[in-house]
Amino acid sequence: MNFELTEERESVKKLVRRFVDNEIMPNIQEWDRKQHFEPRILERLSELQLMGVCIPEQYGGAGMDYNTLAIVCEELERGDTAYRTAVSVHTGLNSMTLLQWGTEEQKQKYLVPQAKGVKIGAFGLTEPNAGSDVAAMNSTAKKDGDYYILNGSKTWISLCDVADHFLVFAKTDHDAAHKGITAFIVERTFAGVETKAIKGKLGIRAGNTGEVFLSDVKVPVANRLGEEGEGFKIAMSALDNGRFTVAAGAVGLIAASLEASVKYCHERKTFGKEIGKHQLVQQMIAKMTANLEISRLLVFKAGSLKNAGKRNTKETSLAKWIACDAAFEAANDAVQVHGAYGYSDEYPVERYLRNSKAPVIYEGTREIHTVMQGEYALGYREDKPLRNPLPSWPFEEEEVAIQQR
Repeated sequence: MNFELTEERESVKKLVRRFVDNEIMPNIQEWDRKQHFEPRILERLSELQLMGVCIPEQYGGAGMDYNTLAIVCEELERGDTAYRTAVSVHTGLNSMTLLQWGTEEQKQKYLVPQAKGVKIGAFGLTEPNAGSDVAAMNSTAKKDGDYYILNGSKTWISLCDVADHFLVFAKTDHDAAHKGITAFIVERTFAGVETKAIKGKLGIRAGNTGEVFLSDVKVPVANRLGEEGEGFKIAMSALDNGRFTVAAGAVGLIAASLEASVKYCHERKTFGKEIGKHQLVQQMIAKMTANLEISRLLVFKAGSLKNAGKRNTKETSLAKWIACDAAFEAANDAVQVHGAYGYSDEYPVERYLRNSKAPVIYEGTREIHTVMQGEYALGYREDKPLRNPLPSWPFEEEEVAIQQR
């Protein structure tokens, strides 16, 4: 095992950190206050080849490994959760799912422009009455000749007003529970697609989140992803990738909380000394430090399994659960370290605390992941091979290039 970053990964880490420091940090307080999502950030991420960082070069991506994606997400969340979320959804939930399950025609039509950042992808699974209980979804898809007619609604959809393509899940057989779910690629331009942003969120206010409404939307059969009834498996495999990026982002939030707290500990004095000299403050700093290292190692372990082409649902679930809980605790302690100032947006830690709550809920609540880990330990849960596994890294063309060096 080698815990040092490769030269390439270190280079990407520095690139994203400079980008965050120069283009997100100076503006995020204003964007957060105004609940403004800045699309220019996605354009810049595309210019830097970061919207398809782990997509093979043959499909328009940068061809880097999955742990490089984790590094990108970690550094983006130092700036704000909103822009890590954008990459999580566009790359982790949508593009990587197309890479794993799409036909060659679907990859050329949808994955290539997404990997280049020319088009933006979103993910439509959650419904008003179907969150953790995916099988309870009410969206329907009825086949009519060369089309499926989709009806229903999705909620809490990131990039709802920004995305060009939506990966949507609907029931093709309402009596078959999760075995009756099918996945579809839906374009915003299809007649009957409407979106509406949700305002007044506790956190991630600089992110675009909302609802997607489907009214008699005609989706070509060619836009069905996978087979009929395979949607649940596709959604769960997509969540393996999304949860991986969420966990990586949580590492970045722990790092941001630690960085802000250490800085303040040296600036603020009480009882004639820096507050960092007080042992109970040191305890909070120590917890952040420990959880940063623990969470990052869990993420990289999951990423290494992805690189090797191995199932990683268990490891990714553990990383998501532990890292997101740790991020919430770190942000909460960061506010405590800052005292009354931590309760004001004069300092960033109050935003960190607000932002840290959502990842504990979405893409599998803390409680869902706790149950999963218990079932794995007890032998009640076992992951079976998927019909279409996520491609291992190096990808075929990258492997050839490495051998030719």
